[in-house]
Amino acid sequence: MNVPSDLVYSTDHVWVRKLDDDLVRVGITDYAQDALGDVVFVEVVEVGTTVVIGAIFGEVESTKSVSELFAPVSGEVVAVNDELEGAPERVNEDCYGEGWICEIRVVAEGELLDAAAYAALIEG
Repeated sequence: MNVPSDLVYSTDHVWVRKLDDDLVRVGITDYAQDALGDVVFVEVVEVGTTVVIGAIFGEVESTKSVSELFAPVSGEVVAVNDELEGAPERVNEDCYGEGWICEIRVVAEGELLDAAAYAALIEG
């Protein structure tokens, strides 16, 4: 599994990339997209929505199942990846790049794992 060292991770298999002091981009990890299988639909809350750590902010539907997305930080959703509406498979193809899900202006961070701790988690 690909676990980039420049990101932090939630135990719910969501990655977080810091874009500036209070802005992050989030998506699902390689482990999560692999476990889901072929992603066919991604739903995210609307821009302007306030999310709270651990609360559901969307869901990813695959040919196998539907998985809820849990917020790794609290804040306001300021952007969503509209490209996923017409091309949800980008989550499978490039989960850390073009398959990002949303951007959040952070007001509070949860307990996030560094790459080594997340790798240990998924390796069991």
